[in-house]
Amino acid sequence: MNLYTKVDIPATNFKIDYSSRLAFFGSCFADNISAQFASRKFKVQANPFGTVYNPISLASQVKAIAEGKVFKDKDVFKDERCDGLWHCWSAHSSLSASTREECIAKLNAATELARDFLQKADIVFVTLGTSFVYFLKGNGEPVSNCHRQDPNLFTRRMISVEEATDAIRKVVTSFRLLNPNTSIVLTVSPLRHMSDGAHNNTLSKATLQLAINNVLLEIATVTTLPRNDNVSRVSAGAFIEYFPSYEIVMDELRDYRFYESDMVHLSRTAEEYIFERMADTYCSEITRGHIAKVEKFLKGARHRIQDESSPATQDFLKKINAQAAQLESEIPGLDLSDEKRPVK
Repeated sequence: MNLYTKVDIPATNFKIDYSSRLAFFGSCFADNISAQFASRKFKVQANPFGTVYNPISLASQVKAIAEGKVFKDKDVFKDERCDGLWHCWSAHSSLSASTREECIAKLNAATELARDFLQKADIVFVTLGTSFVYFLKGNGEPVSNCHRQDPNLFTRRMISVEEATDAIRKVVTSFRLLNPNTSIVLTVSPLRHMSDGAHNNTLSKATLQLAINNVLLEIATVTTLPRNDNVSRVSAGAFIEYFPSYEIVMDELRDYRFYESDMVHLSRTAEEYIFERMADTYCSEITRGHIAKVEKFLKGARHRIQDESSPATQDFLKKINAQAAQLESEIPGLDLSDEKRPVK
């Protein structure tokens, strides 16, 4: 007896292994899933400018990275309302600083680091969270982070399907400008924005779904290769496709036990389940076996040590270092250097 509806995920045209470089952009769901990969020692970069929820702000961030933007005085402002720090409307407060110069330096360092990673990235995962966007009233520019400023500075509205489509198109174009061989996976965050109300949340998610589908259809019409469900070819070595994170939660995990106590954010169990579905989709059977070996190793390597100097501990550390070296020799691309411990 089948007691739930399992979401069918079409076969992908590319695979992830431990040699792959994975970039994640978008909502906090992107942060959470990237952490799942990173905790298993995949090469990961996530949200260099911080969490971003809507496609217009994301398009602005990725364009800045692709074009190698150099941030200057005009791109930051001093918070005279709350904390006196210097902020950027396009970035998370983790890039804010006590001086203008430090804030600008952080922004430019993040841009350079992201640009370097993306030029070599194999896959970029893009998670969109909402169609609601804040715009500055003064110049109409989109805002990624309001930094707790006066609400009267902003206009907030739900963008149209056409606006969302254009933004996602720009995101894809910017990634391809950096690296035409990077494959792109688009997905919609299953985290509900209930502060907008249940109906508006549904409309917001639907807008993102329709916009993503528009982009996939557009790309499919300019390729000579047949379209495989939610998969389209974008260049000789790259694809763009949709991963149904939202549908997995709505249809497979349709129970509040898979949410945190706020009934909005997903539980760790749900995040790990989605990671497993992604691994099943994007990793070969061999790579999934490698993941299991790495998970087993990490469980032992992170065993709590009471006495660093004891002979038993030293023997344990030698064993862990030997196991790490053995796994690195067996699994191409795996780096366990930060798990190795000095032995006295």
